[in-house]
Amino acid sequence: MAKTKTAYVCTECGADYSKWMGQCTACQAWNTISEVRGVGNTGKANRGARFDGFAGSLSEVQTLDAVSLTEQSRISSGMQELDRVLGGGLVEGSAILMGGHPGAGKSTLLLQTVCHLASQVPALYVTGEESLQQVAMRAKRLGLATQDLKILSETSVERIVQIVETERPRILVVDSIQVMHVSETESAPGSVSQVRESAAFLTRMAKQTGTILFLVGHVTKDGSLAGPKVLEHMIDCSILLEGSSDSRYRTLRGIKNRFGAVNELGVFAMLEQGLKEVKNPSAIFLNRGEEAAPGSVVMVVWEGTRPMLVEIQALVDLAQGGYPRRVAVGLDQNRLAMLLAVLHRHGGLHVADQDVFVNVVGGVKVNETSADLALLAAIVSSFRDRALPQDLVIFGEVGLSGEIRPVPSGQERVYEASKHGFTRALVPKANMPRKPIEGMKVIPVTKLSDALTALEEL
Repeated sequence: MAKTKTAYVCTECGADYSKWMGQCTACQAWNTISEVRGVGNTGKANRGARFDGFAGSLSEVQTLDAVSLTEQSRISSGMQELDRVLGGGLVEGSAILMGGHPGAGKSTLLLQTVCHLASQVPALYVTGEESLQQVAMRAKRLGLATQDLKILSETSVERIVQIVETERPRILVVDSIQVMHVSETESAPGSVSQVRESAAFLTRMAKQTGTILFLVGHVTKDGSLAGPKVLEHMIDCSILLEGSSDSRYRTLRGIKNRFGAVNELGVFAMLEQGLKEVKNPSAIFLNRGEEAAPGSVVMVVWEGTRPMLVEIQALVDLAQGGYPRRVAVGLDQNRLAMLLAVLHRHGGLHVADQDVFVNVVGGVKVNETSADLALLAAIVSSFRDRALPQDLVIFGEVGLSGEIRPVPSGQERVYEASKHGFTRALVPKANMPRKPIEGMKVIPVTKLSDALTALEEL
């Protein structure tokens, strides 16, 4: 008889303990450690014996220069934006985790993708949350070709693997990993141990058979992927589909990718026919009014491998209470407070008694420092109630000593702004284009005081 192994696992972060504790020392959460029982390594039903190894078939030890460098073949998903986020297409034997809020469009995007690919390669769609009729109704509503796609309603991982061994699909979609369960793990579906074991079992199977595996994952209230953190280490690519219910646009961001660049961004529009890719994202984020308004400026951010123009807005108003508010949407709030201190010290603008609100239009999240100069320009414009020219684009990093530091791919950002009709650019001196751009006046700056002076002269 197999020995039963007992462990205590945190349901928030997946940390293991030998005994029960009131607080998890890894994530500091209270009352999240629960008892998990499973079959130990001495049991006859050990799953590792079925799929030996994890990252492929077992191989002998060899030197690094003896490894074959042949490029892995990729399969196009039929959507350029999805291929961009995945690094150029789908790689055989890869495990891809797609997360997102309920209603973001995860199932819709994957259903569109596999219906397109089913006409080229064998594909299997496994649904554990919806019935077969619900999936068929969605496919009919979207006008998808369904004659080649095979579908299965199942939550048992062992049963899914048996069917995969019989059907031999090239592409497998599991929707979702939170409802899957392994019979040897004595816990409810959706628990940390079930999610971890189910994902590990399916990933081993995908790498052994060369199957492209898509796993759909839920997210928590703070937007992070539900389940243990080890789930992100087991898969090859982790992508997150974001978008609010009141917006028609969805952004697909790459969080981890072993076959391409991370932080790549793809933009989709939710229509009656499903998700349609937006090949020019800058056009939708630059839907500005006809008249220039104070506190509004356009900046160029770098997302993955391409530049993108977005609008940043700022509102500065006299604080009504004793403590002024600092609110940032789409930007780092701590960096906003730091830049306000730099503005006061090196720009001579005192906003300690003012409420400052900043927002990136379109729901885009800016994580790079190239937005510093544009953010301060929008704050100064709102504080002085003076609109900036609509044909002006700004980018640059601001240091603590008031210097304007260059940003990566600065010349490509200026060229992208010129393509969209902008005629003036305020950029760091080190990012000046080597050759003059026709119809574009580039203003180089090295200090924050020089940038404020240039804004006064515009």
